[in-house]
Amino acid sequence: MALRPVQVNIKALDASAVGGFWAQALGWRAHSPGVTTYVGPVGDLVWPDPVALGIDVVPVPEPKTATKNRVHLDLATTSAAHQAELVARLQDLGATPAHVGQGDVPWTVLADPEGNEFCVLEPREIHRDTGPVAVVVVDCADPRAMARFWGGAMDWTLREVTDDHAVFRSPKGAGPYLEFLRTPDVRTVPDRIHLDLLPYPGDDQAEEVARLRALGATDLDLGQGDVPWTCLADPEGHEFCVLAPS
Repeated sequence: MALRPVQVNIKALDASAVGGFWAQALGWRAHSPGVTTYVGPVGDLVWPDPVALGIDVVPVPEPKTATKNRVHLDLATTSAAHQAELVARLQDLGATPAHVGQGDVPWTVLADPEGNEFCVLEPREIHRDTGPVAVVVVDCADPRAMARFWGGAMDWTLREVTDDHAVFRSPKGAGPYLEFLRTPDVRTVPDRIHLDLLPYPGDDQAEEVARLRALGATDLDLGQGDVPWTCLADPEGHEFCVLAPS
């Protein structure tokens, strides 16, 4: 049994607008099959996408606080010119410069129209084949502990683990990386952005949830009510959901 990350879930006051921003930012397409707005690669809707991590924007009544999100996206670029062009285009779409204590760094930190921080990276050879999203970054206190939990939770391959970060990628060797990055920040507000995991066809959702609890996950009540997914938190309190098998 195993789980796979299938999408990044973003809460928003205006899910349609935020979804539209991310669709234009990534060169993808926004789909609105229900109350949420799903953003995925161009073409007909394929879910789960076999390579990319989609973005599912969910409407909520609460705005983002001034607290920095513990999860953010890093966008890939292919050259210095591409990085500059992308930053300018994103600002034309409604992104704004963000200051999170980054100092003098080669990447640019921006925020989407509702204040969710993200980075436009300088060109890096390792990201040449990721697609527009290079990395999903999760702030954490103990990357080695996160490597143990998430390495057991999902089927992605642990590429590197140090005291400073733990890096995963799909076993297919395609799509974005998932990085748990050591930071001094602690959780003070509910997570605005989280991962959604999906069992493989034929696997049992309840058994997967029980397995995650045995690994150290805890149940999470967000007022979700009677829904087909299960909300959990990892050992550092990062929220995530286990979706019903497709």
